[in-house]
Formats: sequence, C-alpha cells, structure tokens
Amino acid sequence: MTSSASPRRDARRNHERLLAEARTLFTERGIDAPLDELATRAGVGPGTVYRHFANRDALIRELYDAGIGDLQGLAPGILGAETGWRSIELYLERLAEWLAASPYVPAVLRRMAELDPTYKPGAEFAEAIAVMVARAQEEGSLRTDVTAVDLSVLVDMLGSLGQYGGAYLPFWRRQLTIVLDGLRARPDNTPVPGVGQEFGEFHDMSHAKGPTQAGPATPDSPGSPLSLVE
Repeated sequence: MTSSASPRRDARRNHERLLAEARTLFTERGIDAPLDELATRAGVGPGTVYRHFANRDALIRELYDAGIGDLQGLAPGILGAETGWRSIELYLERLAEWLAASPYVPAVLRRMAELDPTYKPGAEFAEAIAVMVARAQEEGSLRTDVTAVDLSVLVDMLGSLGQYGGAYLPFWRRQLTIVLDGLRARPDNTPVPGVGQEFGEFHDMSHAKGPTQAGPATPDSPGSPLSLVE
C-alpha cells in the first residue's frame, strides 16, 4: 500500500506544480506559450506534461475549472456578510483582487468560450449576485439603477489593473475606494488609503516592454470572470 501511495502523491505534486507554473507562464507569455517551457519550469519532462494534460486545451479547461472553484470558495463570505452593502464591498474587493492577481484569467475565459461555448458552470452565480444587489437596494445602501452586470463590469475594470504586473498591486485599492464612494464630493467621503504612485513611475511602468513589467506579452484585453454567467 505504501509503495503505490507514493507514486500517487508524486503525481499529485507534479499536477499541482504544473498548474502553478502554467499560471505564471501564461501570465508572462500568454496562453499559447510553449508547453515544453512549462515542463522545464516545473522540473519535469515534456512527457509528464502530456500525461497530466492530453493537450493545451485540457490544461486551459482545468485552469478554467480551478477559477470557478476559487469563485465558489469566495461566495459564502461575500453573500453571508452582515449587510447587503457589505456584500457589495466584499464582492468588488475580493473578486477584483483575485482577478488582478491572475492576469492570465481573461485569456483562459476567451479560449474556453471558443473551445466549448455551451460550457458555463459559472451560471450558478447569476441568481446569487442578483439577490445580493436586491438586498442592498432594499436596505437603501445601493442606488436603485445599478445592476448585477454593472458590478461585474466594475470587477473587470478593477481586476484589469493586474495587467501592470505585481508592481501595481499595492495601489489598486485606491481605485476600489473611489468606485465604492463614487466621484461626488460629500462630507463623509472615505479617505483614499495610502499614498498614490507617482505619475512618472506609473507612466514608465505602463509603457514598459517585457512581460514582467507590463503583464502578458500577448495583446489580451481584460475580460470579466463573471462573463461566464452571461
């Protein structure tokens, strides 16, 4: 029993390592990066990659399903918040944070839509988001003309800041606070946290050439993790 369990543990470790390295590789070089490079980064042979994933599409599908799993894990904390407004705050914060830290996700979503347009496991989130919006509107904390789609677009906008790479992650909550408070000046505006990045530094970073500073090398435009529910 011990001898058979060890290879299974090794296989699981290799599988998780390949997924982790695929996330990094696809962030840096796009989802069409060579799978031989994935094998090198994971410290395994090319054959091991194909034993775990029959082809690139199978790998992309697993990354997609893992993303759905991430969202399912976030849902209870968001929907179970003490007020509707707190649910809105957590929804924007946690999903945008997840997307900003996972710049490969939009390309994975688009590729899955091409591979299997009928595969929409994220549809389960649609009703929950609508209930969350209705709850906040009923308590008078969310404006009545905001829809679940509006919130998904805002998540997309905030999450797209991940295109600038990890260098911007300390700053993105400034935009989150502005989104939550709105642009209208009033006495009870929430102070914007921290000190903003200097414009010159931001300009240089956003115009930098190279995947580690400017995000994916491929010209992938941002996509919402909740486009799955459409």
